[in-house]
Amino acid sequence: MADMQHLPDSPIGPSGPIGIMAAMPQELQALLDLMPDESRVQRGGRDFWCGHLAGREVVAVLSGIGKVAAATTATLLADAFGVSQLWFTGVAGGLGADVRVGDVVVASALLQHDLDASPLFPRHEVPGLGVSRLHPPAALVTQVADAVTDALSPRALAPGGPLSHIHLDTLGLRAPRVHTGLIVSGDQFVNSAEDADTLRHHLPDVLAVEMEGAAVAQVCMAFGLPYAVVRTISDRADASAHVDFERFVRSVASPYSLAIAMALLKEVPRVVPDGPEGAPQAHS
Repeated sequence: MADMQHLPDSPIGPSGPIGIMAAMPQELQALLDLMPDESRVQRGGRDFWCGHLAGREVVAVLSGIGKVAAATTATLLADAFGVSQLWFTGVAGGLGADVRVGDVVVASALLQHDLDASPLFPRHEVPGLGVSRLHPPAALVTQVADAVTDALSPRALAPGGPLSHIHLDTLGLRAPRVHTGLIVSGDQFVNSAEDADTLRHHLPDVLAVEMEGAAVAQVCMAFGLPYAVVRTISDRADASAHVDFERFVRSVASPYSLAIAMALLKEVPRVVPDGPEGAPQAHS
């Protein structure tokens, strides 16, 4: 890998690089393997990799586990590297009734399920914002969902397709479906049926649960930064061992994340449109 480089003197702004946050080392390495000119910048105890993918300038980095770690990483991408957009891939537990292991969820809303400052504020409401749900730009959500659907299509997974090396049948999985909706985050690894049922009770429309996305959304909201959160479902957020997790990450989630990132780099515009549909939103 290339030598460490210095940060630019000032943030690059609207035409700056795309920030790609990976939740797992395997995802990050897959990206780095395709970057011909990556160079390392160390900030805040993190290694940021600057270079190009699919002809576009990117900064790739591991998110860190948990809301604080991920929020710190997102803040550095926004403030120190001046990224123009932030894309965050990883895995999550499925909570929606129709969300299967191997499916992919594109967030149209994010919420911190463990945030409760009551009685000062309503449960889940972010103090100072007056809302509980944060929404990526609507136009970007649509573009991302379309790109993910195409990247993981039956054609892509069929013999001769770019993902033909993924053998879903060996893991007992079916072709992935792409869902759009609510992803919730908290500093808790949800892996019991009781905890999963509690989340569904309080948030009936929830599709998936993980540990970072809503915190990243809050940072992006503060910076006015367009963002997307995409999660491959690795389990059903209960005690059942649906698949071998390490094998799933290696054989399914990481290839999916790489295919999704490459599709987004080709399909998503360099600058998200102005106006309400192009800006991150906060709604109750």
